Amino acid sequence: MIRVRVPATSANMGAGFDTFGIALKLYNEIEVEETNCENEIKLFGDRYDEDFKNNLTYQSIIKTYEYCNTPYNGFKIDMSKVNIPMSRGLGSSAACIVGGIFAANKLLKDKLSVDEMLRIAVSIEGHPDNVAPALIGGMVTSIAGSENVIHSKVNIKSNFKYAAMIPNFKVGTSDARKVLPECFSRNDVVFNISRAAMLVSALNNGENEKLRYAFDDRLHQPYRKKFIHNLDEIFARSKELGAYGEFISGSGSTLLSIVDENNIDYFKNMSKFLKGLENEWKLLELTMDTDGVSEV
Repeated sequence: MIRVRVPATSANMGAGFDTFGIALKLYNEIEVEETNCENEIKLFGDRYDEDFKNNLTYQSIIKTYEYCNTPYNGFKIDMSKVNIPMSRGLGSSAACIVGGIFAANKLLKDKLSVDEMLRIAVSIEGHPDNVAPALIGGMVTSIAGSENVIHSKVNIKSNFKYAAMIPNFKVGTSDARKVLPECFSRNDVVFNISRAAMLVSALNNGENEKLRYAFDDRLHQPYRKKFIHNLDEIFARSKELGAYGEFISGSGSTLLSIVDENNIDYFKNMSKFLKGLENEWKLLELTMDTDGVSEV
């Protein structure tokens, strides 16, 4: 039996649409055991998934075995230890995929390299921005090529806190993608390129005062903000409280802000503000996970 721990992830990070992602210290645990024939998938509590063939973790395990040309019979999967909220833009699907691939690779005696596991993950997820940091940890920039996924960790100089503001409503990824236009103006593309480049450079150099300019976006956030109630008010209050920047986490509905580690009043004051809004919001104080998925 293999037990793995997978971190939550936040993708896009403003201007880095489908490119930037960061792993956070909020985890799901998955246990996988190979069986002689039967398949059993335990979900939350005592609930079992009878439609196991459509389970994302099961599919990821099977795809890994097939990639390695290794026969299999059945698997017993326990996914009851879940902390990453579903359909909130914190990489719950990426955690299922990466957890399944990593566990399968352990059962296969580590046949695959990190790059091979990432290639399988992107073939399932469709883009690397969540699965890359879930696999290797830290903040990661990724390019999904025709054959390989090129990835690089960003050297973040400062110890930040990450405020995850999670509402009681969901935003479906498919709906969030449907609202995006097919084409963008040259001005908008240049706007995003400059912000994405500035974000990586400022983080690498520890130029935190420049981060306030680096999270603006014109490719996805202006179109998706209509799904997230009170986004403008929350972003404005976060700026007033001294955050370095705010952005929609993935496609939402979670909002994320980056805060100086010494800003001790931010979370208390932001929590008070969120309680005054019409929807219910949960505020988590997180830090960056630097290791990615691991065996526990």
